Amino acid sequence: MGKPIIEVKNATVSFDGFKALNNMSFSMDRGELRVLVGPNGAGKSTLLDLICGIIKPESGKVFFKGKRIDGGREYKIARMGIGRKFQRPEVFGSLTLFENVEIAYQRKKGVYHTLFRSISRADEEQIYSILNIVGLLDKAHQKAGALSHGEKQWLMIGAVIVQDPDLMLLDEPVAGLSDQETEYTAELINSIATDQSILVIEHDMEFVRQIARTVTVLHAGDVLCEGSVNEVQNDPRMVEVYLGREHA
Repeated sequence: MGKPIIEVKNATVSFDGFKALNNMSFSMDRGELRVLVGPNGAGKSTLLDLICGIIKPESGKVFFKGKRIDGGREYKIARMGIGRKFQRPEVFGSLTLFENVEIAYQRKKGVYHTLFRSISRADEEQIYSILNIVGLLDKAHQKAGALSHGEKQWLMIGAVIVQDPDLMLLDEPVAGLSDQETEYTAELINSIATDQSILVIEHDMEFVRQIARTVTVLHAGDVLCEGSVNEVQNDPRMVEVYLGREHA
């Protein structure tokens, strides 16, 4: 078996004395679709921030494709092949959908290309292809500010896909979506997961059931349990710290 695509070893991150990550160890394999669940404050978004280089660990190490990245700069880590969709879909509302994806695509190619080079026909076709994948091709030249919340989520997923990362990080991709939009998002993620490593944070357990191969449950800044959806939902520790509150 090869090296994991991402590996966190004994990482601790504190904010004003609160341990957001508490000696956490976590890893996932290349080509894997993994879902992180857990109550608020469990450390899910902090883990993604750590992987992206937004925050640094007090102790511990982070490896991406076998190379140590903790302490590295955000843009350098991104260029190594990590793309992230944040929890809130932040689009450039005054720009078209095409232009939003174009910015993400140009970012991958560096500052010089973004500032001084026009895109080629092949680049245009790539952007249109991504918009087609996320179901927004017919709105390519509409302003992004007019999109629904769900469409903005899909546009931001497209902006990550176009960067062709080795690892995609998706933070709550169905937050605020309708049941129909959630189902479509599950189909979208499953379709791109065929040849992509994807780490998803989500609270919606019905959505988790639709996409998860393996689920990692976080609690108090550490891994509580791990396994299939059925395995973690039937784990007494999961019921106690996460699902138990729904039945209280």
